[in-house]
Amino acid sequence: MNLSLSDIAPPLRWTAPGQIAPIAEEPQLPEAWWQAIPLDRACAIVGTQVVAGRLADLSVAFWGHLVLGDILPLLRFSDPAEAERTPETLGKDVVQKLFGGVLDRLLEPAAAVAAPVQQDKPLPELVDALFAALDERQRAIARDRLYAADRATLDELAQRFSVTRERIRQIERDLRDHVELWLAGPEAAALVAHVTWLRGRLGSAAPADDLTAAVPWHRAELRTLGIPAWRFVRTLLTGYEQTDGWLIAGGADDLREKTRQLFADGPHPLAEAVTMVTQLGVREDVAERWILAVPQLRVLDGHVVPWPRSINDKAEAVLAVSGKPMSPEEIQERIGEDYSLVGIRNQLTADDRFLRLDRNKYGLTRWGGDQYLGIREMIVREIERAGGEAPVSTIVANLTSRYDVSESSVRAYSGGPGFERSQRGWIRVAGTSPSGEAGAYQPRKDVSETRRSFRSRDGRWWHRVDVNAEHLRGSGSPLPTGFAAHLGMAPGGSLTASTPSGDVVISWHNQPTMGSIRNVLADFKASEGDHVFLTVSDGGELLTRYLPAAPPGMPALNRALYLIGYTAPVNSELEGLRLIGARVGLPETATREEVLARLRERGDRDILGFLGR
Repeated sequence: MNLSLSDIAPPLRWTAPGQIAPIAEEPQLPEAWWQAIPLDRACAIVGTQVVAGRLADLSVAFWGHLVLGDILPLLRFSDPAEAERTPETLGKDVVQKLFGGVLDRLLEPAAAVAAPVQQDKPLPELVDALFAALDERQRAIARDRLYAADRATLDELAQRFSVTRERIRQIERDLRDHVELWLAGPEAAALVAHVTWLRGRLGSAAPADDLTAAVPWHRAELRTLGIPAWRFVRTLLTGYEQTDGWLIAGGADDLREKTRQLFADGPHPLAEAVTMVTQLGVREDVAERWILAVPQLRVLDGHVVPWPRSINDKAEAVLAVSGKPMSPEEIQERIGEDYSLVGIRNQLTADDRFLRLDRNKYGLTRWGGDQYLGIREMIVREIERAGGEAPVSTIVANLTSRYDVSESSVRAYSGGPGFERSQRGWIRVAGTSPSGEAGAYQPRKDVSETRRSFRSRDGRWWHRVDVNAEHLRGSGSPLPTGFAAHLGMAPGGSLTASTPSGDVVISWHNQPTMGSIRNVLADFKASEGDHVFLTVSDGGELLTRYLPAAPPGMPALNRALYLIGYTAPVNSELEGLRLIGARVGLPETATREEVLARLRERGDRDILGFLGR
């Protein structure tokens, strides 16, 4: 016998020798014996069970996720049922026993074989000989049903041959048994060996065309059936699933998920990614093509990155590969899909994974760095770092050297509302002492007691605007005092919130008033009766979440939840009230009556109406 153990166990050729050696080494055998010497010689020196034990140890250690038929393909012919199980489910002892049985049968003396192996006959002729003894009806059923690209139905065949469906089913079953019996005999030994070699050639995933091109005779036509030989060979590759142009061992979904998990921790250079994928049994020459074929993975600038459906995850992958801050426009271009710039900006601002590092640049929070807060807020930060007051020239130099802001803008903000000059001509926050202490404005109602104000899971408070004709015409609208104070405002002050379509000014004279949000509503194509939830980020950006008007027929509890911005289904009224309580600032232990009382105090009569109160 000229076959080594690696010739009949394909994973031995996929796995790095450095991983195999510590488990498979035997003092009585040469280095890398599993590929250096014939299998019968290795078994004669240390015993068949020792060899089977070493292969079982490797299976448990490295290939526990593969079915046994992929590790030792000959097992598919001797024990098809067990060949579909994995080492993880069977354990080392059972795996060794199964492998030992295969090796014992393979090494049986030639005298015990009933007939000599016909290795000099071309394999297509062997297959033709298998079907030559069949009658025309049997060959037609084999050609048009068992091995056809488009299988004929039982009814079609029954009508063609004037028999019942059950009779066609019986003939089909007999044909399968006929082929299985032949494969177990000595006449088929050369073909069985070819299929074993083919499994090693294909690996755990290969383009389906590789089967056709594996050897020239695969394209030859079987004379008895009138089909290409590869189509018959394909049926012998049990355990392979064909999908999306790939032949995949052990289930396509399973291998795709294992491939995705390799890259769950972020980008990997393509060359490194190829090596990682080969550990799953994918050949190196097709590994890149396999990566590209796996959903939710993408090759970006020579790196393999996770590519889930979420725009946030895609933006994170783009930044991780870039390694430097990027503008929303650059991120949108790199993603290359149909995402609006407004949506990308909102996600970059709202997701804690991202940090605004310049006026129009975002990076990953894990990179560190000072957050860009807007010119006014950054002047305040410079003053605080300087101990309560600082020269305007120093503030200008610090900010213009680090951020894409102009000197004139910094000087204009420094001389505007919110700042005052100290005795030596430096600036400080208006109303503060030299130590930086100041008293915050205290509204009559806290934001948690303010109508139409709701806290999201990340701790932000949002205000719901119910869109009306005045909003759509561009008129301003009042804001509750409690919400305006939560944004850091006080009587006499103003706040400019930026949006991609223009700034929105919030001012506080007699009462807090928000300027026109018509451009924001136009971006959403909003109509009367829709809802927009608004807040202002620490960086001075107006964050928005749009909800169209609730559809007719929505249950009352869901309508109540819709008004707090919650759209997912709930299992009970108790769960719904718990969610509402959390959104209005109550603890999870709040009772039904406490939630309803808080809504009454706040004036949320629309929500109470849907709750029957």
